[in-house]
Amino acid sequence: MKLESVRIPRRLQASDLGEGDVFDVRIVDRHVSAIAPAVDPVARGTLISCTVDAHAHIDKNYTVREVGAAEGDLFAAIQRMREHAARWTREAFDARMERAVGEAWQCGTRALRTHLDWVEPNAPVSLYAFEQLRERWSGRVELQFVSLTPLDLFADSAAGDRIAQAVQHAGGVMGAFVYRNEGLVHKLGRVFDLAQQYGLALDFHVDEGLDANATGLRTIAQLALARHERRRISCGHACSLATQDDAQAGRTLDLCAQACIDLIALPSTNLYLQGEWHRTPVARGITRIREAALRSMRASLATDNVQDAFYPYGSYDLVETFGLGVQMAHLAPATDWLDAITVSPATALGLAWDGRIAPGCPADLVLLAATDEYELLDARGRRRTVIRNGTVLEIEQ
Repeated sequence: MKLESVRIPRRLQASDLGEGDVFDVRIVDRHVSAIAPAVDPVARGTLISCTVDAHAHIDKNYTVREVGAAEGDLFAAIQRMREHAARWTREAFDARMERAVGEAWQCGTRALRTHLDWVEPNAPVSLYAFEQLRERWSGRVELQFVSLTPLDLFADSAAGDRIAQAVQHAGGVMGAFVYRNEGLVHKLGRVFDLAQQYGLALDFHVDEGLDANATGLRTIAQLALARHERRRISCGHACSLATQDDAQAGRTLDLCAQACIDLIALPSTNLYLQGEWHRTPVARGITRIREAALRSMRASLATDNVQDAFYPYGSYDLVETFGLGVQMAHLAPATDWLDAITVSPATALGLAWDGRIAPGCPADLVLLAATDEYELLDARGRRRTVIRNGTVLEIEQ
C-alpha cells in the first residue's frame, strides 16, 4: 500500500524526515516500510497514528436515559450513578462496554484506559465484564483499567490492601478520586504505599472542580518527588489549576514537571460540569494545557464520559474530542497539538509504540481528509481512512 502526498505533523515524526512535511508513505507487511518527500508536495490529507484514549468510563456510558443528566452538579452525578449502579447486571455491563470499544475501534482508537467505579473493598461486577472484554478485543484495541476509589476509603487499611491485591491480580492500575479531602497527605501517602507494595502504576481523578483551594495535584507531585517515585502517575481533570493565580499554578506545574506526571484534560465533561448553570458560564473547566507545555509536559486530551449523568452527549471519536479541546484551550496551530490524542496518551499508558511515525513503525494509522490545520475541525476534515495492521478498516455506516 502506498499513501501519496500526506502531511505528517512534526510532533508525530519520530525523526527528521527531510524538507517539508508532505510525504509519500509505503506500507508493507503491517509496518511502514518507507517514508520519502512527496513527489507531489500538495497535501491530500493528514496522517496520524491511531489514537489513544487515556481516560474513559465505559462502565457507565449510555445510561443517561436511565439516570438523567446532572446539569453541572458533579456530586449529584456521582450519587445518581451510584444508586443506579446497584441494579446493573453483568449483562448490562457487557453490552455497554462492547458498544463503547466497538465505536472507538471504528473511529481509529488503538488503546483505551477506562476507570471502573470501585467504591467498596470487593471488586465490582464491572471488573469481570472488563476482563472478558479485554480478552475479546486483544490484538485490536489494547484495553487497560483503573480502579476508581474514593480517597477516603484508603483510610481503612484492610480495604486498601484488598483493592490493591485485586487490581494487581487483574493487571490494572490503581486510582483514587481526590478533591479537598481531610487528611489529604496521609491518605494519598497510603495510596503511594500500596502502589509501591504491589507494583502498581497510579492514575488519579484530581481537583475536578473550580475551587482554587483544591491542591490535590500539588500534593501528588510533592509525594512523588519525596518518594523518588518512578512508576507512571497520571492525573486527570485538574480543573482547579485554572482558577488559581498564575504564580500558584506555575509552582504546581513546576513540581508536576519534575515528577514526570502525565496530565490528562477532559474537555467535554468538564465544559459541561464546571461553571455556572443559572447564567452563561465564564469558567471553562479546562486545565492549564498551554502552561504545562511550556514545561515540556505535553498533556493528553481524552473522552471521559459518554451519554451518562456526567456528560449526556458525545461519542468515542477522539478526533471530535480533540476539536473541542483546541477551541476550549486555544491550542493553535491545531496541527501542533495532535500529539495530545496520539503520542502523549501512548506515553502515559506505557504502550510499546509511542505513536511517532517512522520507517519500521506499526501500520496502525488514521488518514484524515484535512489537508491543513484549518480543516481539522470541520466535518469534511474529520473524514478518515483507518488503517490497522496495514489493512484499510471497513467502517460501518
